[in-house]
Amino acid sequence: MYVGTLVLDLLLGDVRSLKQKRSAVRPVIAELRRLDVAVAETGHLDLHRRAEVGVAVVAADAAHCRRVLETAERLVAARPELDLLSARVRVRADDDED
Repeated sequence: MYVGTLVLDLLLGDVRSLKQKRSAVRPVIAELRRLDVAVAETGHLDLHRRAEVGVAVVAADAAHCRRVLETAERLVAARPELDLLSARVRVRADDDED
């Protein structure tokens, strides 16, 4: 079993409040969920124009984890209303040591 994680650091467009931020991040999370992954806003919770989104997937092989996470990254990068500042991918086997 393999667990893959993706952490996306996003810069949002013309956002002036946390309410507007939620309105900008919610559709991104909804689109990612269609990939059958776990996804949540995980950081920069108190900043208006920044968001960190975490994505996780579990699969039988590492290649499948990587493909799903690459697809997720491409979906977010293609959104014109935000800038993808960084993307960190990690894939671990269940028998990997910490």
